[in-house]
Amino acid sequence: MQIKAMRDTFLTALYEKMKTNSTIFFLSADFGAPIVDKIREDFPDRFINVGIAEQNLINLGTGLALEGFNVYLYAIAPFITMRCFEQIRVNIAVLSHIREMNINIIGVGAGVSYAMSGPTHHCLEDLSIMKTLPNMEVFSPSDYSLSAAYMERTLAIKKPKYIRLDAKPMQSLSQDIKNFDDGFRVLQEGKHVAIISTGYMTQKAMEIVKEFNIMLIDLYFLNTYNKGKLTELLKNTHTIITLEEAFSSSGGLDAEINYNFKDKKVINLGFDKKYIFEVGSREYVHEKNNLGVANIQKEIQKVLR
Repeated sequence: MQIKAMRDTFLTALYEKMKTNSTIFFLSADFGAPIVDKIREDFPDRFINVGIAEQNLINLGTGLALEGFNVYLYAIAPFITMRCFEQIRVNIAVLSHIREMNINIIGVGAGVSYAMSGPTHHCLEDLSIMKTLPNMEVFSPSDYSLSAAYMERTLAIKKPKYIRLDAKPMQSLSQDIKNFDDGFRVLQEGKHVAIISTGYMTQKAMEIVKEFNIMLIDLYFLNTYNKGKLTELLKNTHTIITLEEAFSSSGGLDAEINYNFKDKKVINLGFDKKYIFEVGSREYVHEKNNLGVANIQKEIQKVLR
């Protein structure tokens, strides 16, 4: 089974575009990867390392975007979203109301993918805060196939986007990506009960749902998915379980589903609203916070009784 990092497939696709598209700029906040080294070496006039200065990353990227360039900003997820949220709000969300700008914020380290680094590197608030911003598309892929497929949209849609990537390599859940712009895909068919998950939690859910006759929906556009199509898909579903590696009841995936599916029973599973100081594997951190495999299985069994 092949595993790849979302970052690698997305940035490789970006690298290929940079060969023929001279309007693409790539900016990093002193954050690297082998493919980033290749971008810097082959396109030195369109690569800028601003140093450990995420606020300046946003400022400089905004200036380039306002001049008509296609801009990609790259840093660790909690730092590029929370350290410079005001710059994102004013320079990007507000300005994009009156000026077309294509600026793509790439955050690596979604959820607790940096599990061993503790709460400073956990990223459990980003879905909530980035989704509150007008004009900002939030992309939360569950595998490297989706992250690679998103590259074309980043150039076609001239608006701000937040690209939430996991830090760990993982398998592709499906190579067959149809109707990508719908913003979701069905990974398992089922009756009456559906899990809607995003990001890494879809990887986890994929293993769990195999023993249950329930639907699994991977929602990767958090705020720009095809609501009409998803509503039609769920018309015979009475219960939805949301799964996210983020704070629950805080405006993330669960808020989106709760608001748009008031006619359903919705059960929200995510992290309790507290910071996590336990250090260990990702699953260990999940288990300590009631998001382990056994916890999720128990919630499904309750619904199916």
